[in-house]
Amino acid sequence: MTKRERVLSAARRGPVDRPPVSFWRHVPDVDHTAAGLADAMLAFQRKWDLDFVKVMSSGVYCVEDWGCRVAYQGSPNGAKQCTEHAVRSRADWARISPLDEGAGALGRELEAVRLIARGRADDAPILHTLFSPLTVARKLAGDRLVEDLRAEPAAVEPALDAITDTMARHARAALEAGADGFFFATQTAAPDVVTVEEAARFELPRMRRILDAIAGRSALTLLHVHGRDVYFDQAAALPVHAMNWHDRLATPTLGDGHRRFAGAVAAEVRDAIAQTGGRGVIIGPGCVLPLATPDAHLAAVVAAVKAAA
Repeated sequence: MTKRERVLSAARRGPVDRPPVSFWRHVPDVDHTAAGLADAMLAFQRKWDLDFVKVMSSGVYCVEDWGCRVAYQGSPNGAKQCTEHAVRSRADWARISPLDEGAGALGRELEAVRLIARGRADDAPILHTLFSPLTVARKLAGDRLVEDLRAEPAAVEPALDAITDTMARHARAALEAGADGFFFATQTAAPDVVTVEEAARFELPRMRRILDAIAGRSALTLLHVHGRDVYFDQAAALPVHAMNWHDRLATPTLGDGHRRFAGAVAAEVRDAIAQTGGRGVIIGPGCVLPLATPDAHLAAVVAAVKAAA
């Protein structure tokens, strides 16, 4: 099977010659330019020969154009942080209006996708990284997001709608730039951030609006639900092809999630194939790899998957 055939068949729980495998890590030294990010992604793909390419954009690219200042401050996983939030008072939410989806930092990421698509040597699907609207809002405001939502939701919801509109248009532009699909991440669908009722009101409907905007056009939308004890069943009801979560740190377990979600799942190797019978599973990390992950560990993952052929 080709890589694309293998990944898409796994997402349908169809037959595969072996489970697909991919993993990803940040590149904070070079992800501030389109060429730097693209070259790093292509080099990583050439080295590991993975079944899909998850574009490792900076985790805060989505808020730079709204005024967040960002920097890498030494996180072990390579993630950059907002060093100065764009929303510092409740009144600041009124300044969050729709953006040009192809300009500024958003345009930089589209150019990186174009370069990766141009330099790709095989048919491994390219997944552009998108963040859910509430996740973007949390990056814009930090901890005050939830405080403002609970105290005065009417002040925040127009900003959430502006974010949703911008991200939906940016997603369509990414497909036009050469992306095959998306790694669509929510970092706010867990009880340590919002209640399940708040997620149902503020997060999930807006995620669905973005998914509706790419329906029928994204070959593979992989939903990443970040955190512990995530709202798995609510997220699984969204129209995505596959789900990824920290199955070693959070509930549900991989085997349980495999039964509760109708698409494919993505999780760490080892007993993943045993838990799922090797069908409807994509082998990958529960989130981003730490920068210090030894190459020997990654080679072992690839070897274990290929041995299952």
